[in-house]
Amino acid sequence: MKINKLSAREVVAAGVGKHGDGGGLWLRVRANGSRAWLFRYTRNGRVREAGLGPLDSVPLADARKRAQEARRMLAKGKDPIVERRAQRRAPTFREAAAAHIDAHEAAWANPKHRQQWRNTLKAYADPIIGHVPVDEITTSDLLRVLDPIWKEKTETASRLRGRIEKVLDRCAAKGQRSGENPARWRGHLDSLLAAPSKLRRVRHHAALPWQEVPAFVVKLQGQRGIAARALEFAILTATRSGEVRLAVWDEIDLDASTWTIPAERMKSQKEHRVPLSSPTLELLRDLPKFGKSENVFPSPRSGKALSDSALGKVLKDMGVNATCHGFRSGFRDWCAESTSYPNHVAEMALAHAIGDKVEAAYRRGDLFEKRSKLMEAWSTYCATPSSAGKVVPIREASR
Repeated sequence: MKINKLSAREVVAAGVGKHGDGGGLWLRVRANGSRAWLFRYTRNGRVREAGLGPLDSVPLADARKRAQEARRMLAKGKDPIVERRAQRRAPTFREAAAAHIDAHEAAWANPKHRQQWRNTLKAYADPIIGHVPVDEITTSDLLRVLDPIWKEKTETASRLRGRIEKVLDRCAAKGQRSGENPARWRGHLDSLLAAPSKLRRVRHHAALPWQEVPAFVVKLQGQRGIAARALEFAILTATRSGEVRLAVWDEIDLDASTWTIPAERMKSQKEHRVPLSSPTLELLRDLPKFGKSENVFPSPRSGKALSDSALGKVLKDMGVNATCHGFRSGFRDWCAESTSYPNHVAEMALAHAIGDKVEAAYRRGDLFEKRSKLMEAWSTYCATPSSAGKVVPIREASR
């Protein structure tokens, strides 16, 4: 049996296909350029192939050593694939991804975020690298996962890359793999893939111009149903759809005109106090009660929280090309273009994080009193269609 047929130069220059080194050792070259070692053998009348690792991490000399060890196993009546699986400590990527999600999902407040983690890994990574041990995943493997969707589904692909990177980082921390993370972007994949910012078009949430919001609110008030009231409440409070749909009565203090959203429901993971204006208080007091439901805006059918699509359906039925989230943009534009309120008051009203760390360290309050005046002015504006374009100065709001 002749072995060691290939030279180092032939290994690098070999074309697509399988190239034998002898003694069961083969180099497999795929059309995408990836190169990996295989040990081919027959056991119980069945031809089997054991992966020995990719060329970029297993050079020719090491591959020959691994093939020699496999031949020794065969001589002892052992199956190299079975033995290797028994000895291997590293989990497959599928196992590592599941472990990562189990370890972190309690900190992910958004159910949609948790589901997206599972869905993207299952749909795009699992078919290609799900079965691969984490200590054998290479840059070539990552490109096989990302290349097909990088241009067509750029945002999804970019998030997928980041999730794979986090999974492999956790594996490295647990000693299940070593070396550089093949999914890292800076100084690695950024030289192989186009920057996402150059490919994708930034898609903002569809929104009505702030000048058209009052007329829309008046029209909305004529719509029947709990979903319409939830949408009106979301607009008047400039809050997110999920924060409104999942609101419960225990969070609302009508006497103090305050709605306190717990940290676990906030994107910032911080409790947020929302000042309730006179129109929002009137809206809440007029809401119909559905049995013993604790939800402020329960589904009439189930008594549970409204579905994720309920508010969007109201807009669709009204023929309005906008999203619930888009009204937050309208509120922000109104603050900037039609009022004299400082930027940081508007940002805090939207529960946006303060980007400047120094500023954040000094501003520890929530500006509740100032935000109360701002939200009262916003509600008044929304209820008065003819008020579009009227500037609301700070001194007016303080009266």
